[in-house]
Amino acid sequence: MSFCEGSWLKIFARPAPPDNIPAMNTRFLTILVALSVSAAATAAEPTVSLKISANQPGAKINPAMWGIFFEDINFGADGGLYAELVKNRSFEFPNPLMGWSQIKNPGAAGSLTVLDQNPLNAANPHYLRVKVDTAGEGFGLSNEGFRGMGVRKGETYNFSVYARSAGDAPKALRVELVSADDRVLGSAKVTKFGPEWKKETASFKASATNPKARLNVIVEGAGMLDLDMISLFPQHTWKERPGGLRADVVQLLADLKPGFMRFPGGCIVEGHWLTNRYQWKNTIGDVAGRRLIMNRWNDEFAKRGRGTPDYFQSFGLGFFEFFQLCEDIGAEPLPILNCGMACQFNSSELCPLDQLEPFIQDDLDLIEFANGPVSSAWGVKRAAMGHPQPFNLKLIGVGNEQWGPQFIERYAKFAKALKAKHPEVQLVSDAGPDPSGDKFDFLWPKLRELKADLVDEHFYRPPDWFYANANRYDKYDRNGPKVFAGEYAAQSVETVSADNRNNLECALAEAAMMTGFERNADVVRMASYAPLSAHVDAWQWTPNLIWFDNLRAFGTPNYYVQQLFSRNRGDVVLPLELTGATLATKNQPRFQATACRDEKSSEIIVKVVNGTAAPVEANLQLIGVRKAGPKATVTVLAGASLNDENSLDQPRKVAPVTSSLDRVDTEFKYTFQPRSLTVLRVPAK
Repeated sequence: MSFCEGSWLKIFARPAPPDNIPAMNTRFLTILVALSVSAAATAAEPTVSLKISANQPGAKINPAMWGIFFEDINFGADGGLYAELVKNRSFEFPNPLMGWSQIKNPGAAGSLTVLDQNPLNAANPHYLRVKVDTAGEGFGLSNEGFRGMGVRKGETYNFSVYARSAGDAPKALRVELVSADDRVLGSAKVTKFGPEWKKETASFKASATNPKARLNVIVEGAGMLDLDMISLFPQHTWKERPGGLRADVVQLLADLKPGFMRFPGGCIVEGHWLTNRYQWKNTIGDVAGRRLIMNRWNDEFAKRGRGTPDYFQSFGLGFFEFFQLCEDIGAEPLPILNCGMACQFNSSELCPLDQLEPFIQDDLDLIEFANGPVSSAWGVKRAAMGHPQPFNLKLIGVGNEQWGPQFIERYAKFAKALKAKHPEVQLVSDAGPDPSGDKFDFLWPKLRELKADLVDEHFYRPPDWFYANANRYDKYDRNGPKVFAGEYAAQSVETVSADNRNNLECALAEAAMMTGFERNADVVRMASYAPLSAHVDAWQWTPNLIWFDNLRAFGTPNYYVQQLFSRNRGDVVLPLELTGATLATKNQPRFQATACRDEKSSEIIVKVVNGTAAPVEANLQLIGVRKAGPKATVTVLAGASLNDENSLDQPRKVAPVTSSLDRVDTEFKYTFQPRSLTVLRVPAK
């Protein structure tokens, strides 16, 4: 099918679906007419008509429809969301002094040795022995942080360390924040060391702002000192929690008003090998006792020049903190656990079917940790961490991005055990890494036979694909498993390309498909963009929803698309009939719309994507409405070019602008800007 110059192509609604399809799908009609882009055609504004049947509500929209997906990729946790400034704080990296360098001030002499005899704990057995032979002006070491340490003038920083003397104790331990040009920005001292491990603390304020500072730890006086868990946190964290999360990044998450948060991944759930998989039980309890492992993104793209040999997981951001964060930002928790399969893009290692019990028990124990009473074995551990009340877990994922008979065999065993004990918890399965093809076609019928609750579909595709698939779910089985669009992002170049951009074109393409998610809310119950965030100096994958450096963070145009849908979710879908002439680019309709109703505010919410380079004049009719307006709220996300992007220096180059629209009634006209996502909120009775 092609678009010929000077010709009209009409795409009419499909035949009426069976009676068991909800009213929204019965009445939903799309008539798109593609107009060739000739000089005469582009001279006038295309005109469309949007008829919204407010008196014929369709599917209810899941209150948790729009969410976020966190994975520790791109330094998303350590060096990102987790506010710790010290890298390799417990000397557990394979190169135990990675991130550290020796300081030998004038007249000082000594040695640094990593040991594991009589450690602080067995989970992280290494520690550093600092032996000072000649005091001079101080001997010690310096930590470079995560591509530097971002510090702010006037802000307080909290230092802590586990220390013990190993013979004659030195006089003091001096800690200094030092700028990239060697200026001391703040300092403090710790004294009186004994022969047993003891946590010592100190605080100081930074005298200047610096994005690339480092921490010096200097022993004053001769003697030997053992050090472990050397840590530095800003005092200002999210909700001012000691050892907590980076406040500005969490605020960006909270501003999305997400309905759910999926964690901890992603491919890190699987591991290259099962021994290196993410195990939630190692991420709770005392932070000093959480066992560090290599992050699976450490070497994944090394051959592409994007290896990060210093990428490990300290699990300071663990499952308790994930649950707590979900509660803070009003998001339903959606944890994903390993199903006995390592990453099939790597080793494809399998746990034998007759040895799956420990993996299944991990899921059962997690549900108890989240929801169990304080009298239960895992509920008491949650209470000991400061949260006696349950986290009200309703969803759990079995595996991440698996495929083939091996996954179906394992999922069936998990589903049987979990449903037998916790029928109230819905299970998320998956349809493999692609939105079509042999893997996808094999999995869906099998999961339908198993009566799966939610099937996770992933799509990383070009913008054209998103426009072409805006109506993807119109023909899905309304009675089968529901869809979780768990990972999606338009790729401006190609998947895994380092040149992918978070530009307006990709954001609008995603918005076009999201209109299809909403129109089919009886099938698509949840959706989340991926990946969530990235450090500008330490990323492996692009595009991403949020970017940050050591001091700043910003949302991309894609971020604002997610925000506009989440903040304007609505409660029930309204049938929308779209007719008229719209421009098409690359043979794909670039004008998409959806409507819903907000019961609490008594507003009709219309979301419209105009991905063309021309304004589109529309006549809007609200059918079945006695009174509308007289004013409406209009929020527009638009740009001068489809290549427009945000940046650290221009964080809101592409950002929503809200205004008021006067003289609104049950029928009114509105011109949709080129290259835009528009949200209209119309009061209506």
